[in-house]
Amino acid sequence: MRELRGATAICGVAESELGEVGPGRYSLDLLAEAAGRALADAGIAKSEVDGLFTAIAGRGMSNLDAGEYLGIRPRYTDGTMIGGSSFVAHLHHAALALTSGACDVALIAYGSTQRTDMRRPDAVRYPPELPSYEAPYRPRNPITGYALAAARHMHQYGTTREQLAEVAVAARQWAMLNPVAFKRDPLTVDDVLNARVVSSPLTTLDCCLVTDGGGAVVMTRADRARASRKRPAYVLGVGEAHWHRSIAQMPDLTVTAATESSARAYAMAGLGPRDVDVVELYDAFTINPILFLEDLGFCAKGEGGAFVSGGRIAPGGELPVNTNGGGLSYCHPGMYGIFTLIEAVRQIRGEGGERQRSSVDVAVAHGNGGQLSSQVTAILGSEATL
Repeated sequence: MRELRGATAICGVAESELGEVGPGRYSLDLLAEAAGRALADAGIAKSEVDGLFTAIAGRGMSNLDAGEYLGIRPRYTDGTMIGGSSFVAHLHHAALALTSGACDVALIAYGSTQRTDMRRPDAVRYPPELPSYEAPYRPRNPITGYALAAARHMHQYGTTREQLAEVAVAARQWAMLNPVAFKRDPLTVDDVLNARVVSSPLTTLDCCLVTDGGGAVVMTRADRARASRKRPAYVLGVGEAHWHRSIAQMPDLTVTAATESSARAYAMAGLGPRDVDVVELYDAFTINPILFLEDLGFCAKGEGGAFVSGGRIAPGGELPVNTNGGGLSYCHPGMYGIFTLIEAVRQIRGEGGERQRSSVDVAVAHGNGGQLSSQVTAILGSEATL
């Protein structure tokens, strides 16, 4: 697996229109818009794409839909669907396909009109599947599972509601530096604590946004990427892991499979947490960054609450986390994982505008799916890391 280190790179990234796009547009429209922008960003024609990777909630054959809509006839196709981490997993699979010669240009793309669908009378609903033994308790999924994890972390390690709230406040401070973020108004710890409780101990402001949006990533082998229009972000390491599907089967509510996915990514990259300049995490709820910072090795288990306190992960803090505003304040169109990759690439390129961190050579993009179920960690680097 070490042969994958630096063998492929991301040479194009883009979002579609974000926020609330209105009833005239659908998920494939946003996927296509993001794909077109990412290909333009890379300076690659759509006709050159021969590897297609997608996942869309409610579309069991999303790759067929996307290929038809885009007019792409791939010779390598992958519709792996493991929740919000799918697109970071696609990065891994695309790297394998590219290095083996199974494809030459890989397009990873996503689109969702989740927010608009809430107002669309003809929308088809896709409620989360529940094991029969959970359904009688009427959990409010997915938040119930994350609330259980938060409550257990608080009980076991003394994590406080204020510390959870600091995650949301830090995300909002980053979003205030991002002109396309959905929420950019100031947010305080008290605002989070005093918001309506959705599933104790989490309030509405501990929860991710519900937005529309799409994202896309274009990958090639490293030799071609070096000649691309913009500075490439090289795939240094990537790891996948999953231990459970339903929250009732999670072995330990305070430990996720990110312990394994990150270990595999670090081993491939030959790097560790101390080498990382920016961290882009899937923050569906405020407990997520606390768990993932622990499981990715940035602090010890149980110390995540204290670690995020005092503005450490906010602008000006010691460790920049979710520099675009994350799923809590930037966007969250059903599944967020692809946006961790997009922001990691932009930070490596120096394209972050007001939120740009100086001298970013190594970035982590971490995806999460289900109820803390699937975990995928990617480590991207600049040319200086090769």
